[in-house]
Amino acid sequence: MSLNRLGPAVIACAALLVACGQNGEESDAAENDEETVAVPVEIGTPTRGDIVAVYSGTAPIEAFAEADVIAKVAGEVRDILVEEGDDVSEGQIMARLDGDRLRLELNQSEANLRKLQRDYERNVELEDKGLISSGDFDKIKYEMEALEASFNLAKLELNYTQIRAPIDGVVSERFVRLGNTISSGEAVFRVTSFDPLVAYLHVPEREYRHIAKDQLVGIDIDALQGQRIVASVTRVSPVVDPLTGTFKITIEISDDKRRIKPGMFGRISIVYDQHENVLQIPRSAILEESDQTSVFVVQDGKAIRKVVQTGYSNSGMIEITDGLVDDDQVVTVGHIGLKDDAIVTVINAPDDTAVTAEQSDEQVSENAPTD
Repeated sequence: MSLNRLGPAVIACAALLVACGQNGEESDAAENDEETVAVPVEIGTPTRGDIVAVYSGTAPIEAFAEADVIAKVAGEVRDILVEEGDDVSEGQIMARLDGDRLRLELNQSEANLRKLQRDYERNVELEDKGLISSGDFDKIKYEMEALEASFNLAKLELNYTQIRAPIDGVVSERFVRLGNTISSGEAVFRVTSFDPLVAYLHVPEREYRHIAKDQLVGIDIDALQGQRIVASVTRVSPVVDPLTGTFKITIEISDDKRRIKPGMFGRISIVYDQHENVLQIPRSAILEESDQTSVFVVQDGKAIRKVVQTGYSNSGMIEITDGLVDDDQVVTVGHIGLKDDAIVTVINAPDDTAVTAEQSDEQVSENAPTD
């Protein structure tokens, strides 16, 4: 067979093979384009400002002083002079009991004492003249002293029928009603002092060097709807509890308006240090893996992982001491699961800057000079 007759067939086969190869390359390129999908992220630049180191804990608010008012003698409640919510001062009469029996006993004791006092005075004259033995005189003297003690005791018990406030404060509870007959030792009222209120916070021993007397304390209470209370540390326990590994601090709270009530729950923040004008990013942007702290930053449409050193953290922000500069574009949303050098699209950037690496390549090719 001549070469002229084979030529057209060979050329046709070669053309077919070339066409198949081109189609295969285009198919592979399309598959690669489909696999390379830009990851949507949100970014933010670091800010500068002051950041504080804070120890936070929770504790119930308590009254520094509180006392149950106890009846010291038995009797019927004749008068109730205060009610729940009333202010009382130490020694103020809060209620009165029936004292008729005790009053009669006091009168009887007083009469016996006066009679014996007259006898004693006569015997003093006789003893001076030597007309009475010293033994008989001493006997009368001791009897008179015993009657004086009985009289004073009867007087004291009669005074106990007037129930008095043991401390300054507010009547927080009343346990009896008018006409009740109560026994000795029974609680009648409860008085609570609102000045000051206190919170006892148990702090881990690792924080011992950070907590000191007179440090300022911020307290947030849900019932106050966001109004932070400023208090101070008044006492720091000098010992650490070996069972819990904590030490107790006492925080005193002054509240002239009485918005805070004992029993409320407080979230306590103690500021123990401050760094000024430092670089900060949202705490949520931090990635911690394999004892390494890092963030992603966007450079030329790609996510680049950067190892950073951190400092204090407070109010959702964290201090960056090394690894970032002020104009870095830090990925704040979408960084979980993000891979280093991944193509990203910034969804919170202005339209003219929200471009991906692929779009940047296309713009370069369009602007390239043609032959």
